[in-house]
Amino acid sequence: MQADFMDLFANPCFWAAFWSWTIAQSVKMLCALSRTRRLDFSYLVSTGGMPSAHSAFATGMATAIGLEAGFGSPVVIVAMAFAMITMFDASTVRRAAGQQARLLNEMIAELFKEHHLSEVKLKELLGHTRLEVLMGAVIGILTALLVVSTSANADCFSAVVGP
Repeated sequence: MQADFMDLFANPCFWAAFWSWTIAQSVKMLCALSRTRRLDFSYLVSTGGMPSAHSAFATGMATAIGLEAGFGSPVVIVAMAFAMITMFDASTVRRAAGQQARLLNEMIAELFKEHHLSEVKLKELLGHTRLEVLMGAVIGILTALLVVSTSANADCFSAVVGP
């Protein structure tokens, strides 16, 4: 059973998704650094913003599965459906929730001037613009292409799992 779990770390589909998410979150942190001139590590686990790490993760995984299993495989259809639902959700439902949170925060700020209410604000940066989703998808696809092409050598993963 333990050997089966360790096989996860030799799977290029795992690494493609992992590195896609990591790269997208790192880019998000660097974008914030360039805007604010302050290094904020909370961007490594944040939602919303440029690029979409959810989109990068989902497309990285779907692309790697396609490259490994063949794009005609039924599992690729499942992975692609997961990626499309993730990207649609990020650019519509979560974005709308963020816009509603912004409006509610403005309403609470106005009411707070008149009455004593809680100063707790709702998180506003939840979703993504279509450009943020697209850039996440590009990062995911490019990362998967790189990971799968280097995994053909198997040397890059053997250091993690052993012989």
